[in-house]
Amino acid sequence: MTNSSNSPRDSALVRAARRQSVSHTPVWFMRQAGRSLPEYRKVREGVGMLDSCRRPDLVAEITMQPVRRHGVDAAILFSDIVVPLAAVGVDLDIVAGVGPVVAQPFRTHADLDRIPELTPEHVPYITEAVGMVLAELGATPLIGFAGAPFTLASYLIEGGPSKNHEHTKAMMHGDPELWHELCGRLAQIAGGFLRVQAQAGASVVQLFDSWVGALSRTDYETFVQPHSRVALSAVADLDVPKIHFGTVTGELLASMGAAGADVVGVDFRTSLTDARARLGDRYAVQGNLDPALLFAPWSALEKAVRSIVAEGALAPGHIFNLGHGVLPETDPEVLTRVVQLVHEVSAR
Repeated sequence: MTNSSNSPRDSALVRAARRQSVSHTPVWFMRQAGRSLPEYRKVREGVGMLDSCRRPDLVAEITMQPVRRHGVDAAILFSDIVVPLAAVGVDLDIVAGVGPVVAQPFRTHADLDRIPELTPEHVPYITEAVGMVLAELGATPLIGFAGAPFTLASYLIEGGPSKNHEHTKAMMHGDPELWHELCGRLAQIAGGFLRVQAQAGASVVQLFDSWVGALSRTDYETFVQPHSRVALSAVADLDVPKIHFGTVTGELLASMGAAGADVVGVDFRTSLTDARARLGDRYAVQGNLDPALLFAPWSALEKAVRSIVAEGALAPGHIFNLGHGVLPETDPEVLTRVVQLVHEVSAR
């Protein structure tokens, strides 16, 4: 369902994020541009992930692929949460099947010298790519995004993805001064990256805190929330709605909203009804179909989609999404059918 207005600012997605009335529930999918699409795999052949994120022509093409195919209500800029870290000089790579791997993990005060401030000059390809995307998107909004300070810190401290975040938590509690200095720098980088995208023309931004569900609410509010607030505040003057998302964050939703979000992303482990009970009516919500249900028979999937649309209709604003990212083996035709179904059952 396309935006009947000529401006992304009047699109269903931006209006829902602002808790305004909409003609239908807007829908997009985290990781909608990616391995589930054959056209993505074809264009990425022989090109490393980081290189893909630095080539404006590739970024623009990959960003647009799911919009053309699925008719989603927003594009999200094709990138990765570690792109700004690499841009400021951190020695890392995105290893297929593993994720971001940092050559020298960060453990000491001396390591802080390896993280300078991010400026727009570090990421000229982002500004160029956004311009190319906007030229094709028209009235459909573009979402810019960045990794949140905690998740970036965990990658840097652990040296890569971690199940237990033991080095991260050891620093957080054992050397809180170093922890806050590190996260302060990462908040500047994350906020700066959001700002570059918003200034280039993104209509919405999302801060991903992929790993923050590993924390208690007390630890979150003490060690993380202040830095996420700084990152989100970097676009406060630009009048773009801010989405804040993490996984396994049922106990953290209200605290994540209070970090400065307009929309709180809800993963599939918490119902939108329960999320609303914790959030009140101060925020729109985003979510939250379990990505694994895209593999279920259509009758079961349709029932789940209808239920989420109905729950979301009771919130002050609702953006339909998955409760995490599209899995690589997902049938793209199923995603297209879900978009059509959401639009059909929510039209009003």
